[in-house]
Amino acid sequence: MQESEAKTHLSVYYRVGCHLCDEMTALLCEFQDELRFTFELVDIDADAELRVRFNADVPVVAWGKQILFWHFFDEAILRQALQHG
Repeated sequence: MQESEAKTHLSVYYRVGCHLCDEMTALLCEFQDELRFTFELVDIDADAELRVRFNADVPVVAWGKQILFWHFFDEAILRQALQHG
């Protein structure tokens, strides 16, 4: 894979049954091809440490250790991070 084809990988910390998490996932899917990124869903309730860390903040979108945004999708922040990352 050439460098220009490389995709950024994001993590989405979520909770099953969370409507904000569902909305976040749907919005990320809309921008995936255009902004060339992949993402994985990480269920915070499957990990006690993550549950403590993110309990009241889900959904949380992170790029490596950097949290991009939480609760609500932010297109401007996503674009800025991926274009300057």
